[in-house]
Amino acid sequence: MLKETVLSRSVRMMFAGSIGLALSLSVPHALAQDAAASSVQRVEITGSSIKRINQETALPVQTLSRSDIEKSGANSVADLVAALPSMQGFATANQSINGGGGGIQTASIHNIGAAYTLVLLNGHRLASYGSGSAVNLSSIPMSAVERVEILTDGASTLYGSDAIAGVVNFILRKNQTDFSVDLNYNQPQHSGGKSYNFGISKGFGDLEKDGYNVLLAYSHDEQKELNASQRPFADTGVRKFSHNGKNYATWSLSDNSSPAIAQLKMKDGSDPVMFSPDLLKNGKCGPNTFQVENRCRYDYASTVQLMPESKRDSFFGSVNYKLNSETNLFAEAVVSKFTQTGRYAPPAQPLALPMSSPLYSKYVAPYLGQLGVDPANVSSALMKLRISDAGGRNVAYGTEAQHLVLGVDGNAFGIDYNASYTHSVSKRSRDFAGGFLSKDKFYEIVDAGTYDPFASAGSSTAILAPAVLHENWSSSQNTLDVLSLRGSRELFSLPGGKSQLGIGTDFTRQGYDYKATPIGMGANALQPNYTDAPLGDSPGDLPIAASRNNWGAFAELLMPISKRFDVTAALRYDSYTAIKNTANFDAAGKPIASETQGNKADKLTYKLSAAFRPIDSLLLRGSYGTGFKMADMSTITSPLTHAGNTGGQYDCPVKAPDPRAVNCMGKTQYDILSGGNRMSGENGLKPEESKQATLGFRVEPISSLSVGIDWWDVKMSNQIASLPEAVVFGNPAKYDNLFSTFYEPGQGGNILVATLPSFNIASAQYQGIDWDTSFKTATPVGKLNMNWTGTYLLKSDYDLPGNPTVQSVGRYDEFNNVAFRVITRLATTLTTSDMFSHTMMINYKSGYHDHQASVREVNSDGSFGNFVDLNRDVASYTTFDWQTRAQLKKNMTLTFGIKNLFDKNPPLSLKDGNGDQVGYDGRYADAIGRTFYVTGSMKF
Repeated sequence: MLKETVLSRSVRMMFAGSIGLALSLSVPHALAQDAAASSVQRVEITGSSIKRINQETALPVQTLSRSDIEKSGANSVADLVAALPSMQGFATANQSINGGGGGIQTASIHNIGAAYTLVLLNGHRLASYGSGSAVNLSSIPMSAVERVEILTDGASTLYGSDAIAGVVNFILRKNQTDFSVDLNYNQPQHSGGKSYNFGISKGFGDLEKDGYNVLLAYSHDEQKELNASQRPFADTGVRKFSHNGKNYATWSLSDNSSPAIAQLKMKDGSDPVMFSPDLLKNGKCGPNTFQVENRCRYDYASTVQLMPESKRDSFFGSVNYKLNSETNLFAEAVVSKFTQTGRYAPPAQPLALPMSSPLYSKYVAPYLGQLGVDPANVSSALMKLRISDAGGRNVAYGTEAQHLVLGVDGNAFGIDYNASYTHSVSKRSRDFAGGFLSKDKFYEIVDAGTYDPFASAGSSTAILAPAVLHENWSSSQNTLDVLSLRGSRELFSLPGGKSQLGIGTDFTRQGYDYKATPIGMGANALQPNYTDAPLGDSPGDLPIAASRNNWGAFAELLMPISKRFDVTAALRYDSYTAIKNTANFDAAGKPIASETQGNKADKLTYKLSAAFRPIDSLLLRGSYGTGFKMADMSTITSPLTHAGNTGGQYDCPVKAPDPRAVNCMGKTQYDILSGGNRMSGENGLKPEESKQATLGFRVEPISSLSVGIDWWDVKMSNQIASLPEAVVFGNPAKYDNLFSTFYEPGQGGNILVATLPSFNIASAQYQGIDWDTSFKTATPVGKLNMNWTGTYLLKSDYDLPGNPTVQSVGRYDEFNNVAFRVITRLATTLTTSDMFSHTMMINYKSGYHDHQASVREVNSDGSFGNFVDLNRDVASYTTFDWQTRAQLKKNMTLTFGIKNLFDKNPPLSLKDGNGDQVGYDGRYADAIGRTFYVTGSMKF
């Protein structure tokens, strides 16, 4: 039997009793010294290519077992990963409500970003949801997951690009022989947001006894929508609150309203007059509006969702066949379909109101005297409209994933080897599902005079129906093909045992296709004759059909210098081709770019790690390495498209008679275009680079207590970012070639725009401390296990030329994001018998400096006073979860739990980003509230 040290035994026991956030954080001892070691199964650990006995690794690897997953109460792998304290900066389901999240949920280690966090399935890459590397976690079936391994250190020397922040590896079930049924139902105490899921799986054949195993699994998940109207902390844009003994109110209202607001421009230059004819006629405002003087401003926050509706169907199958005692053939397949529909406020659309029109005579002229307006002083009129009769803007996102792996692994000539082929496809669609309108059809209805913007809401639904869009907006497909070969074996003897070498090579081909339907393609600089566009959002893009290849090779050497000191060195070389883009034609079929775009690139990365055990109860460890990330294909190949307007106001960058000076009006905002950088050479994009280091220890002063602490640091350079608008407009002569004209369909003519291309101009640094502590003891009522994990963020800094350093820790930053100083979780499990266990979890996020916002003072009589700029802090956020688990029979488990036990509301936030939600930040807090859940599992 393999001798087990106090350290490794304690870590193993910690896994068995904790909630699943314990770390397995040290280096394996010499494997060849014990003759019995050969009888112990050797596995490959995330972050290393060398197969070894699965005790501990040299790098910080967090492991969640199946038991830990069940205790977490998570409904999906996205929820499971998001609950880890080391995770920050990922995309949540909440962000897709306003279209910003794109219908995805991602993983991001240490706030470094989803694009820098590599997600694997059984150690193999997955096709991303777009042209880059970020994977939509919603496509992974949680019911098939056996465990999750999270490497919180860079791993480019093993996996190549995209692993700068670390790796999340989902290990699926295998060698299962029974029939298993899993059911889960979640019922919030308050209305809205309930969910359920179920999964079934069946295995055939025992791999060791029968020489084969076939496993089939299916799961179905549903999440119902949660609306802002169902939660008092988010049901209005006018939310009253107190700060330092004074009363204030948020003031998120819109003058684009329903029924429409009339805006009159005066000939004498006095301020425009705005009023709601419906208010003056009926003496009150309609639904979802708020009276402000003579007009009814639209309360858009009251109409949105807080959580989108979603459905997921997933199938997983695997086959393992022992060809002989040393060789195993395997195949794995995952097919998943995920749909998510998010709704936000109806589109806002100002419309010209001719003074000769019947609408002006009916809704404006009769009230001019009441308003004290001289009819002769009115120069023009405008309708400020919210098209509520079209419904809220609904965007339906769909993700279809197909993932196939074929391979062989085994041992030959003393070499543990693995050869595999991966074919992975991710299809993504974005559909108009209500609320958006065809601009051309809408104006046809307006011009026909059948639509009355001043009529009460609900009166024009049928009239607008022909213009409401229910069709595909855009679709994309990302294809990944990988051939991989790797092996490891023992080499020469050292004082601590046999050294081990791991080597490998892989060839990868990535393809990305993007298409937009005609209504989504609106006019841009390359399509001057196309006028239609969706009202409620910006036009879409021209198509992309891109691909590139790369191959890489690596070597990893583990050297046990002594029985207490191990060193591992790794080296990898990668070579990438330039991108081939065959979609290089405009609407008229004219070539617009070369078929070969961007730079080819190669990169050499390395990593050194070491572990030292001065005594059996103490481990010291550290690592230093480099990493890289290739530019996403769309960052290179995307055509120019309209990207909104500048954040600041600038003088006109060109002067008449220059034909580009078509909308120069002194200091103002200008529209901007964005697109890929297709150039090669010095002006083309190069790989982003990183340097990272870790230093930590694990100590076990007594057998029942284990403490691990790791300091980590990641420095990034050559990051790809768009050229800042202030730099371009501040140096118009230098960047003269970036100014051009653009046909804007909403305005019906050319406007002056600036193009902001991407270059390797940014840098960043992330630094922090991760910790985990586990304690176990016997009590008079049962066995007690405690696990405390957390991350203390020291730095999350981003530098862009021409701008101050963005320091995000503990504040709402310039990119509308927050990097929390502290995220921590304490899990306590009491096992009272072989039948019952009880778990209490405490989840904590530290407070932060809020976004500076303009709010209104609230007077003592409840009326609203002046606008003031307010600086405040968002409170810390603590929630409690409780669970009781009953092992009713050997093959039957029933779990009852309560999430957010004390029904904690999200803290007030005056944030500016994340769409139309007001009063809290749904990316960082739970909007559902106290939720009861029950889970049942049965095996036959």
